Amino acid sequence: MARKRGLADIKDRGQNVADLVVQYLKQETLNPLQALGRFVVYGTVGSIFLAIGLVLLLTAVLRLLQEETGVFNGNLSWIPYLIVAILAVGVIALAAWRVVSGPAKRRLPKPGSK
Repeated sequence: MARKRGLADIKDRGQNVADLVVQYLKQETLNPLQALGRFVVYGTVGSIFLAIGLVLLLTAVLRLLQEETGVFNGNLSWIPYLIVAILAVGVIALAAWRVVSGPAKRRLPKPGSK
């Protein structure tokens, strides 16, 4: 009888260890992946809305320069497009600069250091 109880006790402990391992794996793999998934989804949606807003803003600046100034007529009609293109390149450069000099750069090891 004692031997049967000993086997049952070992089986219970083995089941407890298996449950503990499964819970640990869920905690250390699934939960961070779910949090990362939310981060990616919110970042993607935010980026899409920001891009749409910037396109609308640049289009508004173009229409403002074309219609309200009255200066860019005839041979000068290409200048509003150039101004808006320069603004767009400026926005792209600002975004690239923030990506390159953001938090990720602080985590990178400095060249020549161990």
